[in-house]
Amino acid sequence: MVGLTSAGISEEELKIYALQKLNPLVDQFWTEISDAVSKIEILYEDEYFPQRQLSALVASKVYYHLGEFDDSLSFALGAGELFDASCKSEYVETIISKCIDKYISLRVKKYEDHTSDVQIDPRLQDVVERMFQRCYDDGEFEQAIGIALEARRSDIIEQAISRGPAPELLAYVLEVSMTLVLNLDFRNEVLRLLVKLYQNLENPDYVSISQCFVHLNNPIEAANLLKDLVTKGDEYYLLMAYQIAFDLEDNATQEFLQKVVSDLPAANTSIHEKPDIEAMETDDQEYSISPTDEKYVKIRRILSGEDALESRNSVYHSAVTFANAFMHAGTTSDEFLRQNLEWLSRATNWSKFSATAALGVIHKGHLSQGLSLLHPYLPQDGVSGSSYSEGGSLFALGLIHANHGAGVLDYLRNALKNTPTEVLQHGACLGLAAAGMATGDNGIYEELKVILFSDSAVAGEAAGLAMGLVMLGTASKKAIDEMLQYAHDTQHEKIIRGLAIGISLIMYGKEEAADVLVELLTLDKDPILRYGGIYTVAMAYCGTGNNKAIRRLLHVAVSDVNDDVRRAAVTALGFILFRTPKQVPRIVQLLSESYNSNVRYGATLALGISCAGTGLMEAIELLEPMTKDPVDYVRQGAFISLAMILIQQNDSINPKVSPTRKLYEKIINDKHEDAMAKFGAVLGQGIIDAGGRNVTISLQSKSGHLNMPAIVGTAVFTQFWYWFPLTHFLSLAFTPTAIIGLNKDLKIPKFEFKSNAKPSLFAYPATTKPPTTSVVEKVATAVLSTTAKAKARAKKSEKDKGIDVDAMDMDEKREIAENIKKEEEKEDKKGKKKKEESFEILENMARVLPEQLQYITFKDKSRYVPVKQGIVGGILMMIDNSPDEPEELILPSAPVATEVSEEEEASPPEPFEYPFDE
Repeated sequence: MVGLTSAGISEEELKIYALQKLNPLVDQFWTEISDAVSKIEILYEDEYFPQRQLSALVASKVYYHLGEFDDSLSFALGAGELFDASCKSEYVETIISKCIDKYISLRVKKYEDHTSDVQIDPRLQDVVERMFQRCYDDGEFEQAIGIALEARRSDIIEQAISRGPAPELLAYVLEVSMTLVLNLDFRNEVLRLLVKLYQNLENPDYVSISQCFVHLNNPIEAANLLKDLVTKGDEYYLLMAYQIAFDLEDNATQEFLQKVVSDLPAANTSIHEKPDIEAMETDDQEYSISPTDEKYVKIRRILSGEDALESRNSVYHSAVTFANAFMHAGTTSDEFLRQNLEWLSRATNWSKFSATAALGVIHKGHLSQGLSLLHPYLPQDGVSGSSYSEGGSLFALGLIHANHGAGVLDYLRNALKNTPTEVLQHGACLGLAAAGMATGDNGIYEELKVILFSDSAVAGEAAGLAMGLVMLGTASKKAIDEMLQYAHDTQHEKIIRGLAIGISLIMYGKEEAADVLVELLTLDKDPILRYGGIYTVAMAYCGTGNNKAIRRLLHVAVSDVNDDVRRAAVTALGFILFRTPKQVPRIVQLLSESYNSNVRYGATLALGISCAGTGLMEAIELLEPMTKDPVDYVRQGAFISLAMILIQQNDSINPKVSPTRKLYEKIINDKHEDAMAKFGAVLGQGIIDAGGRNVTISLQSKSGHLNMPAIVGTAVFTQFWYWFPLTHFLSLAFTPTAIIGLNKDLKIPKFEFKSNAKPSLFAYPATTKPPTTSVVEKVATAVLSTTAKAKARAKKSEKDKGIDVDAMDMDEKREIAENIKKEEEKEDKKGKKKKEESFEILENMARVLPEQLQYITFKDKSRYVPVKQGIVGGILMMIDNSPDEPEELILPSAPVATEVSEEEEASPPEPFEYPFDE
C-alpha cells in the first residue's frame, strides 16, 4: 500500500513536501541539513520549480546558522514574500539588519558619486520598504527616520513626520541631522525640508525655522522671516521676532548678521521694525556679568597667589595677570589692579602688553564704553607712550568687541595703517582678529596681508592668525593659496605658525570639504604646516565626532616624528568629541600613559576641552595622577584642564572641587615647584572662578549648535604654548549662565520662577577663607618635685591662716563646668541645621547653571512666561499676561570704572591708570 501511495506522488511534490517540513525545523537540525544545502540551492536555481521561494528561505536559514550572512541575505531576498519582515525571530532581525546595512551603503554611494552606475536590487528595496511599513505600524517613527537619514531618503523622512507626532519628530530630525548626518549636501537638503514642514504646522516653530536658516547660511530668508513676523502686527509675533533676533546674535556669524540687518527695512518704515530688531547688534549689557560681589568672588585667592609668587619673574607676573582677568571677565571690576598698583608697575615688555590687554577681558561685552575706557592707553597723536601698553590696549579693544566689532573695526584699521612699530601692529592685528572674527571682510584681509608681507616676525605672526580669523569659515581658496604660498616662502617660524593656525580657521565647520587641504598640509615636510593640518582637522570637524577624522588624529598621534604635531593631534580630539564627552576618557586613557610627555600633555588638554563644565568624574580621575607627573608642563596641562572641567561646580555636585582648589594653593605656595606648573595652577584658579563664578566654558550654544567664538577662542588659547598673550582668547569661550527675561520694550521686568532642586545643589562654592598664620603654643612647663613640695607647704600655711582653699577650688571648678556646659549648648544649637527646602524661588537675571535648567518652571498663573518653548536659559522674551497692570522694572547698574572723564585725564595720574613707563 505504501509503495502504491509513493508511486502516486511525483518527485516534485515530494521535494515541496520535504521543504515544507524542513522549514520549521532548520533552527534545530541545521547541521544535518547543511550537508544537502547544495541540493536546496539547485531547487532555487530551477526556474520551473514551483516553490523556488521556499527553497531560497530554507537555504537562507541554513547559511545564517553557518555564519555566511552574505549568502543568507542573498537567498532571503530570493524568498520574496515568504521572508516575513514582521516576524520577531533572531534570524529575521539579523537579515533585516544586513539588508539595511547593504541598502544604506548602496544609497550613500549612489548619492555621493553621481557618475557611478549603482543599481539597487528591487528585492532589497522591497524588504526595506516593508521594514519602513513595520516601523509605521509599530509607532517607531524615530527608527524609520534614523534609517532614512543614513540612507539619504528625504521622502521617507517627510512620510514618517506626516504619519507621526509632527512637532516632536521635527525637533528630533533637526537635532539628529546636525549631529549625525555627515554629508553637507544631504544635511542641507534635510534642513530645507524641515523649513517647509515647520511652515506647514498649525503653529509654526519660528525659532527652529530661523536656526535652519543659520545652518543653511541664508540671511535673506532669515531677514524675510523677521519682516513677516513684525508686519503681522500682533504682540506675540513681535516678541517672537525679538527672540529670533537674540538667537541669531547668539548663533550666527558677524557676516550673516550684517546681511540680515542690511536687508531689513529702513528705520522710518515702521515704528517696530528696524530699531528694535537690531537688538542683535546692540551692546551685550543684558548679558554682561554683574559687578563683582564680595560674596561671590573673593580675590583673596589671587592675592595669596601674588604674595607667594616672585612678581619680578615675568612668568609669575603674567600668570597672575591672566588669572585676575579670567576671574573678573565681563564684570568690569578692576579692584585687584587698583589695590596692587606697585605690583602692576613691575610689568615690562610683553608682560606689560598682556596686563593692558587684560582690561579687554575684564570689560568684555561693554561695547558702548570700550573706546572711552581704553582712551588713556590707546595710541594718541603727538603723545609718546609705551608701545607695549598701547599695543595691548588695541588688543584689549578687540577683546571687548569680540565677535561684535562693527563699532571699532575702522578705528583698529586706521591704527594698523598709521603705525610703523611692530608691537603696535601686533596688538592691532590681534584686535582685528577678535573684533573682525568671521566678517569675511576682504578689505581687512588685504590690509593684514600688507603687514604679513613686511616679513616682520612679531607683526607677521599676528597678521597670519588675524587673516584666518577674519576669513573664519569662509573656505576662501584665494586666501588659503596666498597664505600657504607665503608660509613656504618665509624663513620666520613665528609667521609660519601664525599662518598655519590661520589656514585651519578658514576651514572651520567645512568637514569633508577640507579633506584635500588636510591631506596637503599633513604630508608637508615642514612640521609647523603639519601642525596646522592637524588643527584644520580639528576646526573642520569640530563637534561632529567623525570617525574618519578621529582615526587620522590617532594615527598621527603615534606616528609623526615631531612632538609638536603629536601633541596637537591628541589635543584636537577634544574639539571633535566635545558633544560626547563621556567617550573621551576612554579614547585618551592609553595616550595619557604614553612615554612621550607631549602626548600626555595633549591628553590633558583634550580632556579639558571636551569635558569643560561637565564635572565628569572619569576625566578627573585620569587627570589627578597627571598632576604628579614628573614633567612640569604635563602638570601644567592637568591643572588647567581640571579647572575647565570643574568650572561652576560645587562640593554638592562634585566632591573633587575642594581638593582641587587646595591643590592649587599648595602648588602656588610651594617654593620648590617648577615655574611652568605654578603657571598652570594660577591659571587654573582664574578659570575655575571665571567671570565671578557666573560663566561656564561651553563649546555649544544654548540651542545645541556650535558656539563659534568659544571653539575658536579655545583653539587660539591652546597656542599659548608658543605665545603667552594668546591666553586671553580663552575669554571668548566664557558663556554667562543666567535667565534674563525682557519685555516687549526690551526692558527687564521683575518676576520670579521656581527651581525644583535643593538650593545647595547649584549654590555658589563656599567663600575662600583668608590665609591664617599658625600660632605657636607654649609647651607645658615641667613640674619638679621640689616645686610640688613648696606648693604643698604654701597650701598648709593658708589653711593655718583660716583660708578655705578647698572651697575656692570647688568654686573655680564649678565655674569652669558651667562655662563648658554653655559652650556645649551653643554647639548643639549650631549642630541642629535648619532643614533645607527642596526648591528655590529665583528672580529675573538670576544665575542658572546649565544642569539646573531641567528643574526650572514658571508658576501656573505667572504674569510673565517665555515666548519660546522650552527653558534653555539666556535671553528670553516674555509674554505679559497682565499688560494693563503697572510693571516693576530692574534697572541695570552702571558698570564699575568704565568711564574716564576729561578732568581725570587732564589731572595727575589717578590710581586707576596703569603706572607703566618706557
